[in-house]
Amino acid sequence: MNILQLTFAILKPHIVKHPIALEEIRNIILTSNFKIVRSKRKTIAMREAEEFYAEHRDKFFFNRLVTFMTSGPSDLLILAKENAIVDWRRLMGPTKAYKALFEAPDSIRGRFGLSDTRNATHGSDSEESARREIGVFFPDFDIDKWYREQEPLFRNDKVIFCKELFIHQPTT
Repeated sequence: MNILQLTFAILKPHIVKHPIALEEIRNIILTSNFKIVRSKRKTIAMREAEEFYAEHRDKFFFNRLVTFMTSGPSDLLILAKENAIVDWRRLMGPTKAYKALFEAPDSIRGRFGLSDTRNATHGSDSEESARREIGVFFPDFDIDKWYREQEPLFRNDKVIFCKELFIHQPTT
Protein backbone atom coordinates (compact mmCIF):
# COMPACT_ATOMS: atom_id res chain seq x y z
CA MET A 1 0.00 0.00 0.00
CA ASN A 2 1.25 3.46 -0.89
CA ILE A 3 1.45 6.44 1.42
CA LEU A 4 -1.91 8.00 2.24
CA GLN A 5 -2.87 11.38 0.83
CA LEU A 6 -4.74 14.02 2.80
CA THR A 7 -7.62 16.06 1.45
CA PHE A 8 -9.93 18.63 2.96
CA ALA A 9 -13.71 18.25 2.79
CA ILE A 10 -16.67 20.35 3.85
CA LEU A 11 -20.20 19.06 4.33
CA LYS A 12 -22.08 22.29 3.76
CA PRO A 13 -24.75 23.89 6.02
CA HIS A 14 -27.82 22.52 4.21
CA ILE A 15 -26.44 18.98 4.63
CA VAL A 16 -25.68 19.40 8.35
CA LYS A 17 -29.27 20.63 8.85
CA HIS A 18 -30.66 17.37 7.39
CA PRO A 19 -29.67 14.37 9.52
CA ILE A 20 -30.65 11.74 6.93
CA ALA A 21 -28.56 13.34 4.16
CA LEU A 22 -25.68 13.87 6.60
CA GLU A 23 -25.76 10.22 7.69
CA GLU A 24 -25.83 9.01 4.08
CA ILE A 25 -22.83 11.13 3.10
CA ARG A 26 -20.92 10.02 6.19
CA ASN A 27 -21.66 6.41 5.23
CA ILE A 28 -20.36 7.08 1.71
CA ILE A 29 -17.14 8.42 3.21
CA LEU A 30 -16.68 5.37 5.42
CA THR A 31 -17.68 2.73 2.86
CA SER A 32 -15.29 4.35 0.37
CA ASN A 33 -12.46 3.53 2.81
CA PHE A 34 -11.56 7.07 3.78
CA LYS A 35 -10.04 7.57 7.20
CA ILE A 36 -11.23 10.66 9.06
CA VAL A 37 -8.12 12.30 10.49
CA ARG A 38 -9.86 15.39 11.93
CA SER A 39 -13.51 16.31 12.18
CA LYS A 40 -15.26 19.33 13.59
CA ARG A 41 -18.59 21.05 13.25
CA LYS A 42 -18.59 24.81 13.27
CA THR A 43 -20.23 27.83 11.77
CA ILE A 44 -17.60 29.31 9.49
CA ALA A 45 -16.78 32.94 10.33
CA MET A 46 -17.09 35.51 7.55
CA ARG A 47 -13.33 36.19 7.76
CA GLU A 48 -12.59 32.47 7.27
CA ALA A 49 -15.03 32.17 4.37
CA GLU A 50 -13.54 35.21 2.65
CA GLU A 51 -10.01 33.81 3.10
CA PHE A 52 -11.06 30.33 2.00
CA TYR A 53 -12.81 31.56 -1.15
CA ALA A 54 -10.40 34.45 -1.87
CA GLU A 55 -9.75 33.16 -5.42
CA HIS A 56 -13.43 33.84 -6.20
CA ARG A 57 -13.53 37.36 -4.70
CA ASP A 58 -14.13 39.09 -8.05
CA LYS A 59 -16.72 36.60 -9.29
CA PHE A 60 -20.45 37.34 -9.36
CA PHE A 61 -21.29 34.52 -6.94
CA PHE A 62 -18.75 35.42 -4.21
CA ASN A 63 -21.16 37.22 -1.84
CA ARG A 64 -23.83 34.55 -2.24
CA LEU A 65 -21.24 31.82 -1.56
CA VAL A 66 -19.71 33.33 1.59
CA THR A 67 -23.16 34.28 2.92
CA PHE A 68 -24.38 30.71 2.48
CA MET A 69 -21.21 29.16 3.91
CA THR A 70 -21.53 31.29 7.07
CA SER A 71 -25.29 30.66 7.44
CA GLY A 72 -25.03 27.69 9.79
CA PRO A 73 -22.79 24.86 10.94
CA SER A 74 -20.70 22.88 8.45
CA ASP A 75 -18.76 19.68 9.06
CA LEU A 76 -15.07 20.23 8.34
CA LEU A 77 -13.03 17.10 7.68
CA ILE A 78 -9.48 16.04 6.96
CA LEU A 79 -9.73 12.78 5.04
CA ALA A 80 -6.93 10.29 4.30
CA LYS A 81 -6.72 7.59 1.68
CA GLU A 82 -4.55 6.61 -1.25
CA ASN A 83 -5.51 9.06 -4.01
CA ALA A 84 -7.80 10.86 -1.56
CA ILE A 85 -8.15 14.04 -3.63
CA VAL A 86 -9.19 12.32 -6.87
CA ASP A 87 -11.40 9.76 -5.08
CA TRP A 88 -13.25 12.39 -3.02
CA ARG A 89 -13.80 14.60 -6.06
CA ARG A 90 -15.13 11.60 -8.01
CA LEU A 91 -17.57 10.77 -5.20
CA MET A 92 -18.72 14.39 -5.02
CA GLY A 93 -19.42 14.65 -8.76
CA PRO A 94 -19.53 17.82 -10.87
CA THR A 95 -19.48 21.17 -9.03
CA LYS A 96 -22.69 22.35 -10.68
CA ALA A 97 -25.60 20.48 -9.10
CA TYR A 98 -27.71 20.58 -12.29
CA LYS A 99 -24.85 19.04 -14.28
CA ALA A 100 -24.29 16.44 -11.52
CA LEU A 101 -27.96 15.50 -11.65
CA PHE A 102 -27.63 14.44 -15.29
CA GLU A 103 -23.99 13.39 -15.63
CA ALA A 104 -23.45 11.71 -12.25
CA PRO A 105 -26.87 11.19 -10.62
CA ASP A 106 -25.46 8.75 -8.06
CA SER A 107 -22.73 11.19 -6.96
CA ILE A 108 -23.08 13.11 -3.69
CA ARG A 109 -23.88 16.33 -5.54
CA GLY A 110 -26.22 14.51 -7.91
CA ARG A 111 -28.18 13.20 -4.94
CA PHE A 112 -27.91 16.05 -2.43
CA GLY A 113 -26.89 19.19 -4.32
CA LEU A 114 -29.57 21.88 -4.61
CA SER A 115 -27.75 24.59 -6.58
CA ASP A 116 -24.24 25.61 -7.57
CA THR A 117 -23.75 27.21 -4.15
CA ARG A 118 -25.68 24.59 -2.18
CA ASN A 119 -23.92 21.68 -3.86
CA ALA A 120 -23.56 19.63 -0.65
CA THR A 121 -19.79 19.31 -0.39
CA HIS A 122 -16.38 20.80 -1.02
CA GLY A 123 -13.15 18.97 -1.75
CA SER A 124 -9.61 20.13 -2.38
CA ASP A 125 -8.52 20.04 -6.02
CA SER A 126 -4.78 19.50 -5.43
CA GLU A 127 -2.26 18.73 -2.70
CA GLU A 128 -1.36 22.43 -2.56
CA SER A 129 -5.02 23.38 -2.11
CA ALA A 130 -5.49 20.70 0.54
CA ARG A 131 -2.51 22.03 2.51
CA ARG A 132 -3.80 25.62 2.28
CA GLU A 133 -7.42 24.72 3.10
CA ILE A 134 -6.48 22.50 6.05
CA GLY A 135 -4.40 25.43 7.34
CA VAL A 136 -7.41 27.77 7.23
CA PHE A 137 -9.71 25.57 9.32
CA PHE A 138 -7.25 23.41 11.28
CA PRO A 139 -4.41 25.89 11.98
CA ASP A 140 -2.97 23.70 14.76
CA PHE A 141 -2.79 20.60 12.55
CA ASP A 142 0.81 19.92 11.53
CA ILE A 143 0.62 18.04 8.23
CA ASP A 144 4.31 17.14 8.14
CA LYS A 145 4.19 15.84 11.72
CA TRP A 146 1.08 13.79 10.87
CA TYR A 147 2.89 12.16 7.95
CA ARG A 148 5.90 11.38 10.15
CA GLU A 149 4.05 10.11 13.22
CA GLN A 150 0.53 9.02 12.33
CA GLU A 151 0.29 8.24 8.62
CA PRO A 152 1.86 4.76 9.07
CA LEU A 153 -0.73 3.97 11.76
CA PHE A 154 -3.60 5.09 9.53
CA ARG A 155 -2.17 3.27 6.49
CA ASN A 156 -1.78 0.01 8.46
CA ASP A 157 -5.24 0.23 10.06
CA LYS A 158 -3.84 0.82 13.53
CA VAL A 159 -6.83 3.07 14.19
CA ILE A 160 -10.27 2.74 15.69
CA PHE A 161 -13.35 4.61 14.55
CA CYS A 162 -15.26 6.76 17.04
CA LYS A 163 -18.77 7.19 15.65
CA GLU A 164 -19.74 9.90 18.14
CA LEU A 165 -16.85 12.14 17.06
CA PHE A 166 -16.81 10.87 13.44
CA ILE A 167 -13.06 10.36 13.54
CA HIS A 168 -10.47 7.60 13.34
CA GLN A 169 -7.99 7.58 16.20
CA PRO A 170 -4.65 5.76 16.44
CA THR A 171 -4.75 2.74 18.75
CA THR A 172 -1.17 3.04 19.97
